[in-house]
Amino acid sequence: MCGIVGYIGKKNVSGVLFEGLKRLEYRGYDSAGIAVVDNGVMHIRRSLGKLRFLEELLNKEPLKGDYGIGHTRWATHGKPSEENAHPHRDCTGNIVVVHNGIIENYLELKHELLASGHTFQTETDTEIIAHLIESNYTDSLEKAVLRSLPRLKGVYALAIISTKEPLKMIAARFGPPLILGVGKGESFIASDIPAILHHTKNMIFLNDGEIAIVDQSSITVKDLQGNKVTKEITPISWDPIMAEKGGYKHFMLKEIHEQPRAIRDTLYGRISLDSGSVYLNDIKISEDEFRRFKKINIVACGTSLHAAHVGKFLLEELARIPVEVDYGSEFRYRDPIITPDILHVFISQSGETADTLAGLREAKSKGASSLAICNVVGSMLTRESNGTIYIHAGPEIGVASTKAFTTQIAALYLFALYLGKLRGFLTEQEMIDHSTELIRIPAKMEEILRKEHEIEGLAKKFYTAKDFLFLGRGINYPIALEGALKLKEISYIHAEGYPAGEMKHGPIALIDENLPVVAIAIKDKVYEKILSNLAEVKARSGIVIALTNEGNRDLDARADHVIHVPETTPHLYPLLLILPLQLLAYHIALKLGCDVDQPRNLAKSVTVE
Repeated sequence: MCGIVGYIGKKNVSGVLFEGLKRLEYRGYDSAGIAVVDNGVMHIRRSLGKLRFLEELLNKEPLKGDYGIGHTRWATHGKPSEENAHPHRDCTGNIVVVHNGIIENYLELKHELLASGHTFQTETDTEIIAHLIESNYTDSLEKAVLRSLPRLKGVYALAIISTKEPLKMIAARFGPPLILGVGKGESFIASDIPAILHHTKNMIFLNDGEIAIVDQSSITVKDLQGNKVTKEITPISWDPIMAEKGGYKHFMLKEIHEQPRAIRDTLYGRISLDSGSVYLNDIKISEDEFRRFKKINIVACGTSLHAAHVGKFLLEELARIPVEVDYGSEFRYRDPIITPDILHVFISQSGETADTLAGLREAKSKGASSLAICNVVGSMLTRESNGTIYIHAGPEIGVASTKAFTTQIAALYLFALYLGKLRGFLTEQEMIDHSTELIRIPAKMEEILRKEHEIEGLAKKFYTAKDFLFLGRGINYPIALEGALKLKEISYIHAEGYPAGEMKHGPIALIDENLPVVAIAIKDKVYEKILSNLAEVKARSGIVIALTNEGNRDLDARADHVIHVPETTPHLYPLLLILPLQLLAYHIALKLGCDVDQPRNLAKSVTVE
């Protein structure tokens, strides 16, 4: 969610940086700052809150300089404050860093640096990067960065400057995106194209494990061993809409690929890896109230309903509280039983879904406490609920929801951890273990997305199928429901999702040699049951496409096609398993020539009943 901008050139440096940050405002942030070097002196301006406060500061205390970097921050380690806002300095004040991402081993590094005499001014994980570079600085900034990066565990996009090496910036990427802009007598760094597109259309895209040495007239890219990497300059010829698509053919594909970033943004500022604590500051329901609740009702529609079903498993297992899930369109018409000891949770990407809003109003009219899980700040759902967990997915333009679904699950996971600790069912160590694995999910998502060509190959085999059956068990059966929904939404192929145990109660009659059956077969407590289901499918000549965990070779002889996802804990597999199913639906629809972003008869937000 954070934004990075860097600039070397003859224009007003602070003006270019501030303008770039403004163009990245959509990413969300809680503080901002810029650092500019003028005649060998480092100047920094930072402010809490919106960019207008930084603008006021710059108007009062203007900055002139030769080069600089800027940042909009969404708090991860350390509360939102001017002190914790980027850029961050080393002990000398000569080296300055801005950073997107999370450094997982920052405490270990911090203790090491403290022991060697470094002093820290903030609570952030980013500050240790500046001090680490300082500790490795002998002859050049580039070498100091190359010595430092292998020590970092986690994900990062970095822009670094030093007063010791004028008119130079270093950029480094491992995880979050980072691009370089090539101008005439000027160079740029940015976390997203719109920040600098109005200055140059010539871009270089950094890959993971690459650094760039940027000066006014040249950009050199190297790997982490210091070897030069040949990079092509990509001319961007987009109109504004294409710029929003980020070079992807469709918004849906862009949003599928944005999910690692979106999950990170959902988690930013909400987890302490030191204690495992979860911070949900927008809830506005007291801890005592949460302790009084004896049941949770979740109300949602469509994709959000499937996220709610995953949430039911998470909340019941981690917080040991009964959960009921309702269709928004049915909830208020069944005269629901509402008592003060039931918390009602309403999930909607837009916060304007008519049926969900109607359910909220029905519950409120009967005195219910309400909590929203929503993407859009200030939407009707968030205004009318007692509190909100924002998912911070960013704009979702494709009608078929993708990143909103996974971020809703991530938000529900955070809520389950929060309640589990509050209700005494999770220890501090269990909280740390759960939080640590959750933080690793975005990188595992990126592993899956790098195998998109495999899913595209499957789409070419099965795009002519007339029907699909999706099966799953336990916490993963809602993923079967969502996989089927994605396929029928955008390809218009008839698809049904079922709990696999229900196959014998009807769907088995559909199975023949023409029916692809997509089965989620993770090695968990119901794995043997799924294997029995697959045997039943194969006995009827059905085509089995199995999704399983990396390293599981049991299915090679039992399935026609196998898709592997990285290992994780049983509670977190839904976040990984849905990605191949989203990609399968997308590529099948593409092969069929469907309008992926605007499927027929569907609207992004259903604002009428």
